[in-house]
Amino acid sequence: MGTGRRRRLFGDFVESLLIAVILALVIRFLIFQPFYIPSGSMEPTLLTGDRIIVSKLSYHFRESERGDVIVFKYPLDPKRAFVKRVAALGGETVAVRDGRLYIDGAPVVEEYLPPGVSHRDFGPLTVPEGSLFMLGDNRANSDDSRVWGELDEDLVIGKAVAIYWPVNRLSAVH
Repeated sequence: MGTGRRRRLFGDFVESLLIAVILALVIRFLIFQPFYIPSGSMEPTLLTGDRIIVSKLSYHFRESERGDVIVFKYPLDPKRAFVKRVAALGGETVAVRDGRLYIDGAPVVEEYLPPGVSHRDFGPLTVPEGSLFMLGDNRANSDDSRVWGELDEDLVIGKAVAIYWPVNRLSAVH
């Protein structure tokens, strides 16, 4: 094999590697991002040690909806990422009474919660426009909007879309 052919092969390899690195960076920083679940605040939906994929583009095309599981910058320390469920949207009045979530005075069916989940009463509180009220699914053990207040929508990183690890829990996040 001649020197010119070896240089061409090496150049093709470097070009392919550079394209692969650029694509990986674009996907990682602009489209999808993996996150690790460090606590049980979202049990039974997400367990300690689960690894999830977050779509960073989801909310560029649609608004947050009640029930979405999202990852966001923790309002009290934006260097930390938190994962919780959207319980109320801007303009809605949220309250918790006798273990049930109420939005604008109407009870909310939360099929993702285990039967008999209990948590302390809260509210009523009207969520400011441009903010979300976040709750963990493990209501008795969750540092959420009941503690630190509403979440400014500018702190949202993206929507949790899938559990990818451990393999036996591979599934969409609901």
